[in-house]
Amino acid sequence: MTTAAALIFAAMTAGIIAFQLALTLGAPWGAYAMGGAFPGRYPPAMRVAALVQAGLLAFIAAVVLSAAGVVLPSLAESFPWLIWGAVALMALGVVVNALSRSPGERRIWVPVTIVLLGASLIVALRPA
Repeated sequence: MTTAAALIFAAMTAGIIAFQLALTLGAPWGAYAMGGAFPGRYPPAMRVAALVQAGLLAFIAAVVLSAAGVVLPSLAESFPWLIWGAVALMALGVVVNALSRSPGERRIWVPVTIVLLGASLIVALRPA
């Protein structure tokens, strides 16, 4: 179950990373991110922010996969608390997306972040 949860987390995160990279490259999907503050194509500074978010998401996915023992076991062994950081960020993501002014963002990202929160919790609560 832990491995499946980690793989679900990684697959969904890969989709979000693709979304962030598309924003970085100029996709006109700004209404579905950052509270819809930048509808259409992101301005240059926000494109950089989307790229940073993509990198952070890749790291979080690595943390979850490591905690599940799928890849990079030394990461979880050296920093076992990182999985709880991932869980906290996913919980924050649920709240932030639920409070978004963008209806599209709420409709898409609240369910996604709920699944990510659940998957990361399953990994974090795995038997020792």
